[in-house]
Amino acid sequence: MLVFNNKVDLNLCLQSKSAPNFSIGFVPTMGALHDGHLSLLKESINNNKLTVISIFVNPTQFNNAEDLEKYPRTLDNDIEKIKTVSEAIIVYAPTVEDIYEGNTTSQHYNFDGLEHQMEGKFRPGHFDGVGTVVKRLFEIVKPNNAYFGEKDFQQLQIIKKLVEKEKLPVTIIGCPIHRDSSGLAMSSRNQRLTDEEKRQATIIYRVLNQAKVLFGTKSAKEVHNYVAKSFAKIPNFDLEYFEIADEKNLLTCVRKSKNKKYRAFIAVFVNKIRLIDTISLN
Repeated sequence: MLVFNNKVDLNLCLQSKSAPNFSIGFVPTMGALHDGHLSLLKESINNNKLTVISIFVNPTQFNNAEDLEKYPRTLDNDIEKIKTVSEAIIVYAPTVEDIYEGNTTSQHYNFDGLEHQMEGKFRPGHFDGVGTVVKRLFEIVKPNNAYFGEKDFQQLQIIKKLVEKEKLPVTIIGCPIHRDSSGLAMSSRNQRLTDEEKRQATIIYRVLNQAKVLFGTKSAKEVHNYVAKSFAKIPNFDLEYFEIADEKNLLTCVRKSKNKKYRAFIAVFVNKIRLIDTISLN
């Protein structure tokens, strides 16, 4: 397995493998890999001649210094997990300097309002950081296709908007949320949960499923009240937000329309560990 820590060597390798009708699939990650990431790799392998995965904890998308410091970094273990999928996958694990070249700041983006909803409200500057690093990674790897999980559905929509606005030559492919047998959405942050906290956190998906049922006959406000009450009863759980939004523009649903697709979004702190999830309501 080839592992590169700098873009110069990575580009030399990718250029040496280039050929007519040669497609590169790309899976950008922040490491601490789980089966959800591996499912993205498998999707890429099935549809491209070559697959590249990046492992980079991007400092510019963290508005909380403590969260950045505590984010799990497990490169050696990540590489072993990647090998279980394929030894032919190329790993790009750059330094901050290799990505930002001494200027670790975010570019400001206008994502047509997508950036002001949900995560954007509670994590100022987050999507500027996401847009900056994803654009930079696309410029370095030059993929034909890039794969992202739908757990971060708002991020997925923003990256599609980034590609559209910046006219980047890459196709963005969203892949289904990968859950463990309990329904808990797989996340790198889950590694910070105790076994008991993981068990308790399964309520997030159960509440989302009940919200979906209720949305069939109740108003968005009534569903919101149900969710808020559900988490108010649980010690050590802090509901940061629950939103029902239009999938296309991410605007909060005030009154349901038959012609729109809606999605529920949630962020919950479990003993200060922040978990997000989402579910389609149509």
